Amino acid sequence: MSPSPDTLPAALAWLSAQRPAAEALLRLLVEASSHTADPAGVARVAGLVAPELEAAGLAVERLGGEGAFGPHLSLQGPAAGAPTFLVGHLDTVFPAGDFAGFRAEGDRAFGPGVFDMKGGLVVLAFGLQAAHRAGLTARLPLRGLLVGDEEVGSPDSRPHLERLARGARAALCFESGRAGDLLVTRRKGVAALEVVAHGVAAHAGNEHERGRNAIWALARFVDLAQRLTDPSAGATVNVGTIRGGTSKNTVPERAECQVDLRFLTPAEGARLEGALREAAAAAALPGTRLEVRRTAWRDPLVRTEASAALAEAYGACQRAAGLGSGEAALMGGGSDACTTGALGIPSIDGLGPRGRAFHTRDEAVELDSILPKAAAFLRYLASLDA
Repeated sequence: MSPSPDTLPAALAWLSAQRPAAEALLRLLVEASSHTADPAGVARVAGLVAPELEAAGLAVERLGGEGAFGPHLSLQGPAAGAPTFLVGHLDTVFPAGDFAGFRAEGDRAFGPGVFDMKGGLVVLAFGLQAAHRAGLTARLPLRGLLVGDEEVGSPDSRPHLERLARGARAALCFESGRAGDLLVTRRKGVAALEVVAHGVAAHAGNEHERGRNAIWALARFVDLAQRLTDPSAGATVNVGTIRGGTSKNTVPERAECQVDLRFLTPAEGARLEGALREAAAAAALPGTRLEVRRTAWRDPLVRTEASAALAEAYGACQRAAGLGSGEAALMGGGSDACTTGALGIPSIDGLGPRGRAFHTRDEAVELDSILPKAAAFLRYLASLDA
């Protein structure tokens, strides 16, 4: 369908009347559980989002989805040139049996992913549909990727993201919005490591001396690892999960843990990883060994003159939509904007609706912020067409 000749004011007027439709889409997305480890659930959300993007005149393609992770959705507008690259994710941190359902109370809605970041998907979809009504999606170079594995560091989608984003003029990420509508121009780097301790199994009563306790070796590593946290340098190390052993009367031959790293610079991230590998070597007891494997890595989102200028331009569009503006303080959480930023693309984040308590059962979104955020996005696209 070719775009109608609606002007920007007409597109804004259309958008302002879409609250029931926007809330209905949000309900559908939240009620479709999409834990990262549930490929079928992520695929269901992709199936709900894809028609919304196609209704905005964009070509949508599913990428991946055959393995441990669900599909990723690439989107492409018809116009040629260096694109504005749009970033988001389809997955959440909540298994279906842990937290499910959608509930609206007054101007707030609650549910898994309602803030992180299914509300952002609604902002993106309705902003693009309004832009389509104004003819913008046909004239402006647009490209993007909505990934299905962001909450675990985007290990499967990262190659697609790097391939599709190269050459973009700017990247806009629709992750959870901040209080006061502040824009995110800086994020810490995030990495994930898996550490596996190998020992020798033995009966704990009859042949205890023959065993080599993997849990003991791993516990020594955990103590050394946690000591690497340095708040003054913005560096944190967190051993978040640990598993091992088979029974209390068996010397455990295997134990493993998952480690989260946060850091301010790529060099600090490399230093931390090296220190953890040294800790693994130091923790090994006679007859045991520890393996360290990097499972995810995102460099920090570094604020640049170009990204600051992008934030100022986008902030002006937010103010025109009745929102706040400005730059948020440094946050500890990572996003795929870190990856686009590392490619040298001016990148800003936090363009989704306002809310609170992401990654908790109190997760909530402010419903009255969804359409104004979509209007700000529409106004920004219109500014590129001026």
